[in-house]
Amino acid sequence: MLLGERVSFPTTVAYFVFAYNFFFGLMVFGCLVLYILATVLMSEWRTKFKRAANKLDNQTRTIGVDSLINFETVKYHGAEQFEVDRFRASLVSYQKESWKNSASIQLMNVVQILIIYASLFGGCALCAYYIVYKQQDVGSFVLYTTYMVQLYSPLNFLGNYYRMIQQSFIDLENLLDLFMQKVEVTDRDGCEVLNIEGGEIEFDDVTFHYRPDQPILKNVSFKVPAGKTVAVVGPSGSGKSTLIRLVFRFYDIQGGCISIDGQDITKVTQHSLRKSIGVVPQDTVLFSDTIGYNIHYGRPDADEDEMKAAAERADIHDRIQTFPDGYETKVGERGQKLSGGEKQRVAIARTVLKAPRIIMLDEATSALDTQTERNIQGALDDVSKDRTTLVVAHRLSTVVNADMIMVLKDGVIVERGTHQELIDTPGSVYSEMWNQQAMVDSEIKARGDSEDSML
Repeated sequence: MLLGERVSFPTTVAYFVFAYNFFFGLMVFGCLVLYILATVLMSEWRTKFKRAANKLDNQTRTIGVDSLINFETVKYHGAEQFEVDRFRASLVSYQKESWKNSASIQLMNVVQILIIYASLFGGCALCAYYIVYKQQDVGSFVLYTTYMVQLYSPLNFLGNYYRMIQQSFIDLENLLDLFMQKVEVTDRDGCEVLNIEGGEIEFDDVTFHYRPDQPILKNVSFKVPAGKTVAVVGPSGSGKSTLIRLVFRFYDIQGGCISIDGQDITKVTQHSLRKSIGVVPQDTVLFSDTIGYNIHYGRPDADEDEMKAAAERADIHDRIQTFPDGYETKVGERGQKLSGGEKQRVAIARTVLKAPRIIMLDEATSALDTQTERNIQGALDDVSKDRTTLVVAHRLSTVVNADMIMVLKDGVIVERGTHQELIDTPGSVYSEMWNQQAMVDSEIKARGDSEDSML
């Protein structure tokens, strides 16, 4: 073997055993074993520091983004310094763990170097002993040190790459955990495209819960006939909005069946199902783009005239025209530059533009004033004409014209019928809710009249 050639551990160990003696081979082999053990064990030991640093880094970023997105809430409560202190505390914790991670790397490097130089020192001392007492020549000493120096270079290379690979896997843990998450709602094998004819929705003995110990819907059964409007009312937490989420198949039910035109929604593709349904949610979230972009999102291939026509039907076109940039006005993060009523009307325009066969309204006018609510209600009635519509409402005045009203309480439908039928039923839950809301509206009106007279 030439001195300039790269040497391997098995070759070197065998050479020193046969060319010198067993002790030299043992010295080289012991160095190899100790180096590998130290690298593996210390790499495993220091993973906790890297993992903790990654966790705190994610936490720090989350606090920063959360504080910036919810800046209005922070300012409402004068909590700027509190958020700064919270971010600083998280950042300091991250820096401590990051320092521990860096220190552990340096400690591991020191241990590796000590093992290498201890082996080199031991071998040199053994060579010196044999030169003095065993009549070996000085060339054997030079040969040993040369081989060992060439041997440690690839050993150090492998140790560093093992550490880097392990650290990279730790950095990827969050991503790998995400890949390991089981998708709760998936398209089954052989799913077909939803074929909408009339748009009849049927809940057949549906049972659903987010947690087994807290049932949300209990054996709920009803139909929304094609082209008809059915409203669901009831106290908060009774499961009204959950009905809409289940029709969209954001969750799978635990019992029963939900079908559209006789087709089980679990046996059709999610894309075709959601493409056939339009929704106006209670909490409207807009993209940080222009008003025109957000309305166009209902049907991206629609032209500008169709988009503006949808805005007119949603009673927001005139309001948009008062903005300096018109439809090119930026709405800000999550639509924060628009009022609650304006955001809801954009959502209505988006649904109008989509023109689906089935429409879901989840408190679609909750953020509107009385006059705008009347205008929007007329637009919604026009949009819902000859379309299957499921309405979730708290304000009963918005559902008096529904073909059927259902009262949902504690996950069970306790009453159903038209507005007049439910009002005429003595002691009904609906009539009590109607009377309570009428009383509240009267008090608000009386209070407003008295304030006007004082002025």
